[in-house]
Amino acid sequence: MSANANATQRGGGITSLRQTPEGMEGDVDLQFLLRGGDLLKVRSPSWKKTRYFKLQEDCKTMWRESKKTFKTNQTFSIDDISAVRMGRQSEGLRKYTEEQVEGRCFSIIFKGRRKNLDLIASSEDEAKQWVSSLQKIMCNIKNLSLQQKTEHWIFSCLRKADKNKDGKLSESEMKNFLRMINIEVDDVYAEMLFEKCDKSKSGYLSGEEIEHFYDLLTHREEIDVIYGEYAKTTGFMSPENLVAFLMKEQREKATLADAHKIIEKFEPDENAKEKKLLSKDGFLMYMHNPDALVLNSDHKEVYQDMSHPLSHYFISSSHNTYLMEDQLKGPSSTEAYVRALLKGCRCVELDCWDGSDNEPEIYHGYTLTSRILFKDVIRAIKDFAFKTSDYPVILSLENHCSVEQQEVMAHHMSSILGSALVTSPLGEGMPTDFPSPEELKGKFLIKGKRLNKLETCFAPEAAAAYDTDVTEEEESNDDDDDEEKEEEKRKKKKKLKLAKELSDMVIYLKSVHFHGFEDARENLSFYEMSSFKEGKAIKLAEESTNAYVRHNVEKLSRIYPAGLRTDSSNYNPVPLWNAGCQIVALNFQTNCPDMDLNQGRFLVNGKSGYILKPAYMRDGDTEFDPITLTRGDWLKHKTLHVMVISAQQLPKVNKKKSSIVDPLVKVQVFGVPADVAEKETNAVDNNGFNPTWNENFQFDVYVPELALVRFVVEDHDSTSDNEFVGQYTLPLKSLQMGYRHVPLLNKNGDVLPSAGLFVHIMVLDAE
Repeated sequence: MSANANATQRGGGITSLRQTPEGMEGDVDLQFLLRGGDLLKVRSPSWKKTRYFKLQEDCKTMWRESKKTFKTNQTFSIDDISAVRMGRQSEGLRKYTEEQVEGRCFSIIFKGRRKNLDLIASSEDEAKQWVSSLQKIMCNIKNLSLQQKTEHWIFSCLRKADKNKDGKLSESEMKNFLRMINIEVDDVYAEMLFEKCDKSKSGYLSGEEIEHFYDLLTHREEIDVIYGEYAKTTGFMSPENLVAFLMKEQREKATLADAHKIIEKFEPDENAKEKKLLSKDGFLMYMHNPDALVLNSDHKEVYQDMSHPLSHYFISSSHNTYLMEDQLKGPSSTEAYVRALLKGCRCVELDCWDGSDNEPEIYHGYTLTSRILFKDVIRAIKDFAFKTSDYPVILSLENHCSVEQQEVMAHHMSSILGSALVTSPLGEGMPTDFPSPEELKGKFLIKGKRLNKLETCFAPEAAAAYDTDVTEEEESNDDDDDEEKEEEKRKKKKKLKLAKELSDMVIYLKSVHFHGFEDARENLSFYEMSSFKEGKAIKLAEESTNAYVRHNVEKLSRIYPAGLRTDSSNYNPVPLWNAGCQIVALNFQTNCPDMDLNQGRFLVNGKSGYILKPAYMRDGDTEFDPITLTRGDWLKHKTLHVMVISAQQLPKVNKKKSSIVDPLVKVQVFGVPADVAEKETNAVDNNGFNPTWNENFQFDVYVPELALVRFVVEDHDSTSDNEFVGQYTLPLKSLQMGYRHVPLLNKNGDVLPSAGLFVHIMVLDAE
């Protein structure tokens, strides 16, 4: 137990426990939050009310006073905050407050779909104090080790279970506590556990007895077994033992110097550390550290070559980026752009329509979705474009505006984005290929219609002869993929006058209609790209796969969801990546397995939003066909062995007190059709706290460079569909081998603080 946890002994119970984050004892910012204070909460021009906010004793939950009768949910966890932003940065504050209160305003932005909390402090200094204090405690909690998080979580549950607040646990309080932490224990076992810990035979647990109870509870038998195999030095692991473990089990190149560093960093017992030994606690802390988890830590940074042309990368892309919910009546919001960009999205969509006062607006045409100003969106994009990734952002314009308002759009982009906006080709003369993500760092590219060919910029006499009409850029909403009907529709489609100012901003991403691969090869320049509705794209990816792969070596393709998906549902992006499509646009606002795959694909390479395609998808003469899989460089047959050992602290799916999870684990492989597979464990009854499976699975993977592996935990239900508990997806090539903890993400893609899987992984060349 940590020093904080040991407060149990000093105070003789649970009530005296304040979980002060390590290194923050006596910290002025922490003291400020624990005291709390009044803030003005803003909901509308007329709804602005004073509320008292303070940090609770556990140092990880904020309490706020509520004036509603019977309102119980008055707390939120620091873990649920995604950011604290100073000033009038949120839509609400910009709309409902005056400029002069700028310095007193701040917003708390939550993960998931929860609404922002817009607040005004009584002075600028106080606002700064709130923001810096909250950011500091968020940073501290984020940096806690998994073991410390576990203790935090267990202690807050212990505190809740201690109904009469006497700092002791009666047997019924202990059962209540076990239910809270997601274990259903039968009475006989509960009594046995209780009697084992109640050394004083007093009928309740206090002080050291609670500590003993905690130790029994968090004991990891599977870790004991692994540790025991290698701890050959008087029951401890010597540096030599640790090197043997790292090389044999974890398949890592390790030296004695590495082992000494690990002991120095992770061994909590000073005596053991002095003797250069690693105890079981130190070993567990090492196994939980981020570098030892299932994701190869080298792949967390940008590790790929970023100097290839843009068309050689998969690009994280969003569809209808302005929507927070569905496509018919959901709210449009600048916050939706911020969220997508912070998730590493590099291509956002702007649906532009004429607005009042000559200010263009963004919304989903012909529906009841709310509207936002074009200029507010461009400002939000500028502010948040490069927070997660430095690599270029593409603004995909769907333009329905009059020439006058198009000129306003061009003016806003030019004045707000300034020199970061690419308005002429890089380098001298007419380019023959795309620049690279590296050359475009910190830049914005416009995708849209253009009145003429880019070449005309370099031939003045040709420039005078362009037409001001183009067909309107619009995603078609039906799912009719008949070529002739498409052609008929195109002829009927209304012409759109295009403002020269806007047209001239389209340099590398000119939208054109697709008339087949041959036409594209013969008549289109590299910068002329087509958008494909999901149905059409999947048909091409199935029927003309190799032609599609070759097309996507030199040209970009954007795919978007079918118009029938009014609920903002998604499609599986994998078959389109297999065909080399770069801009596979998904509804980022929808939580679903398809978005999990997108998050998994772009989890690596520094979350830059750009993933280099394999070499055989960057060669114009490639024979690669993901469906027929003829022989070639892509065939590297591997066998993936996964042993699902155990899980820790799975959250309850159903918040009802009596409900406990019956977890099972699915291991899924996504990639070329031959590699797609799924295996699942049996369900463990009534144990979400420390279920054990020890089940082995084996998968054949033929094209490892395109494969993704997804671990999913579900709550088994024999009468209806299983319920989702958590998941983690990553590229097969980024798996670390050996015994690994797998973090779990919730539906929104945020980490579940204490939950995880424990697995053993081996990827071997197939015989």
